[in-house]
Amino acid sequence: MKGNTRKKDKLFLMLLDISSNLKEGGQYFQGFKIKGENDLEEFQKKMKEYEHKGDVFVAEIIKELNNTFITPIEREDVLDLAVHMDEILDGIEQCSAHFYMYNICEIDSYMAGFGDLVNKCIVEIHSAIELLSQKKLTEIRQHSVKIKEYEEKCDALERTAIRELFQKQKDLIRLIQYKEIYELLENTTDECKRVSKVLETVVMKNA
Repeated sequence: MKGNTRKKDKLFLMLLDISSNLKEGGQYFQGFKIKGENDLEEFQKKMKEYEHKGDVFVAEIIKELNNTFITPIEREDVLDLAVHMDEILDGIEQCSAHFYMYNICEIDSYMAGFGDLVNKCIVEIHSAIELLSQKKLTEIRQHSVKIKEYEEKCDALERTAIRELFQKQKDLIRLIQYKEIYELLENTTDECKRVSKVLETVVMKNA
């Protein structure tokens, strides 16, 4: 008896390419150790490569949507998933650029905490997109729930981080720079939550 050899839909595979690149970029972002100024340029250049690759994938999926009459899920949902995943990658790339522009070599515990939560969201997104590509829609919700849990933790972390920043940071310029990075990372988890909402919409429409 033959196994399941059903071919995956091309659009699902393209979404999987986007999520795989996002996951790889998220792991690099979270795992990179900044030890000095020389590392900052390497860090932001590599993250720019992931971001550019993501842009290419999104352009390709838009082209495919324009040339495809029948799609496995609504084309608006495909586009929303692609665009919001791209926004997540843009967010962490922008963060790496801010480290470089502001010459920030010391990553505080809050930045590390934000980075960890963003990366956890990204891992859940990739798992959900893998399930989508396999048309295992009912299993997606558990990952969507996790994403929202991590986003809520990031929201709470932002409030604590900014409160402490205004209490302890005496350098006004550094205060502004750190606050901007905290907000950038929290906004990135907002994009992760938007992906989870689209995933739940897809499940609701198609499961």
